[in-house]
Formats: sequence, structure tokens, C-alpha cells
Amino acid sequence: MIMMMNAAVGNIFPFLPSLSKTLSYSSPTLFFPILSPRTRSTRSLVIETTTVAEAQTSEEARSESVARRLILLRHAKSSWDDRSLRDHDRPLSKAGQADAIEVSHKLQQLGWIPELILSSDAVRTKETLKTMQEQVRGFLEAEVHFISSFYSIAAMDGQTAEHLQHAICKFSRDEILTVMCMGHNRGWEEAASMFSGTSIELKTCNAALLEATGKSWEEVNLFD
Repeated sequence: MIMMMNAAVGNIFPFLPSLSKTLSYSSPTLFFPILSPRTRSTRSLVIETTTVAEAQTSEEARSESVARRLILLRHAKSSWDDRSLRDHDRPLSKAGQADAIEVSHKLQQLGWIPELILSSDAVRTKETLKTMQEQVRGFLEAEVHFISSFYSIAAMDGQTAEHLQHAICKFSRDEILTVMCMGHNRGWEEAASMFSGTSIELKTCNAALLEATGKSWEEVNLFD
């Protein structure tokens, strides 16, 4: 089940998609599923002794399917003050910076903090991430890769979803459970709609949050 929430007034309305793995976040409108936030582990060095039986149990646990979560975030609103800049080089506007701050805190409240972030290398996307990292430490601790093709693929009809899935499988690892991909429309909107099986509109600084189960990211089929 998915819940739609208006961040400005706090009203909640039930919303039924064709698949239960979809969540869409927008500013100021949010679409939430009912999820239990996953506790993030600390990254300290721990030395442990493990029995053979414990090791076997641990290995069995790792081989089981687990919930894997994908955040598709469109960059925050960009500035058009300098018309001489290339589209790729436009920075965030003040409104965009404010929205990036808001979305970072909303994702933190939901417990949707990525361990891996794959982002377009466009200036407005980088600045969206930088603002989020300044607000919430979890975004700063995530592994980050800037992928130039995320900028161009978003303008190609119907190709973004498959491209994103390939990128996730390339850069992720089995122990990574939450991935965030940051980019542009129209591609991000198309990908969110294809993955969810329902029409999703992603305005600037909107995010679609999707959840699926699998032993690895290669096993997860986001198109199911």
C-alpha cells in the first residue's frame, strides 16, 4: 500500500498502485509506503570469534532474499539567471536549494538513506547532492559515483529504466540494500512509471522510492 502525503498540510490519503513496491516523494507532495525504517549499521571495526555453526547460519542468512530499495530522485530546481550557461552547467536556484534540504530530511525521517548513490554529472544534480550531504550525514557517508550517461540517457525515450538497472548492477554489491539514482526528466519519470507499473509524475526534487526482494541486485527484476 502507498500513502500520499502533502508536506504543506500533512493530509494523508490512501493510494493503490498496481505494484506494492512503489513510493513517490515530491516537494511539497509526498507519496509514502508503510515501511519500517532499517537501522543503519555503524562503520566501526569489530573483531569477533565465530563458531562453525554460527558461520553456516550467517552464510544461509546472506543467501536469502532481502528487501532492496531504490530511490529515483530528480534534481532540485535549477537557476536560469545566466542564459549563457550550457544546460549541463546550470546551478541550483535558491528555491532548489531549499527543496534539496527538505527532501534530505524527509528521506531521513523515512529511514531511506542510501548506501550507494549514482548521479548525473550535471551541475544541478551535483549541487542537489551536495546540499543533501550538508544536511544529513548519511548521504555524506554513502558511496558516490557520477555517471555522465545519466545526463544524456534521460533525453532518450524509453531507454532510461534499462540503463539504470544495468548501472545499479554494475556499481552495487549484494550487501548494499538501498541505492539512490539522481538524474533528470523525462527519463526519470519514465523509469519510475515503468518500474512501478503506474503513472508517476516527478517534478523537480521529486523522488520515487521502490522496493523489491532479491538475493542480489542482479536477481531483482525491477520490471516485475
